[in-house]
Amino acid sequence: QVQFVESGGGLVQPGGSLRLSCAASGSSFSIYTMFWYRQAPGQQRDMVAIITSGGNTNYADSVKGRFTISRDNAENTVYLQMSSLKPEDTAVYYCKARLGLREYWGRGTQVTVSS
Repeated sequence: QVQFVESGGGLVQPGGSLRLSCAASGSSFSIYTMFWYRQAPGQQRDMVAIITSGGNTNYADSVKGRFTISRDNAENTVYLQMSSLKPEDTAVYYCKARLGLREYWGRGTQVTVSS
């Protein structure tokens, strides 16, 4: 069973930066398409960024130019570098892995942007 564990969340002031990590257990990490999602209180869970096994990326319009997704297959880890953070970025951030019809979610890490 593949497991994914997020880390790196916390409290940051508006305009600040954070880097989230999602570490995978098991093998074959490099062939997964990896996602970052976020869910604010009372809101649906929305996709933030995606990176394919080939390294292609895409972002939600709300984070383009501020967030960067990357992966280190040797470390079995996907990252989300977040800059110029805004209060509306406050949410629980989840990573998701997809391989064919199979999907695996992490448990999430809280990001709070507040002064």
